[in-house]
Amino acid sequence: MAKKNKKNYIGLECVDCKNRNYTQLKSSNMKDKMTINKFCPKCNKHTEHKEGKIK
Repeated sequence: MAKKNKKNYIGLECVDCKNRNYTQLKSSNMKDKMTINKFCPKCNKHTEHKEGKIK
């Protein structure tokens, strides 16, 4: 039988302005929250983005 991979979509929100800019796939075996440096168009600079829920 084929193995089922469970992946979840997460939203990445800017730490400075709290704007959700990106979505990304996250596998279910990752327990801790993701933090990635990405470009925020509202702040117009590279900032840290943390994992949040998609509404």
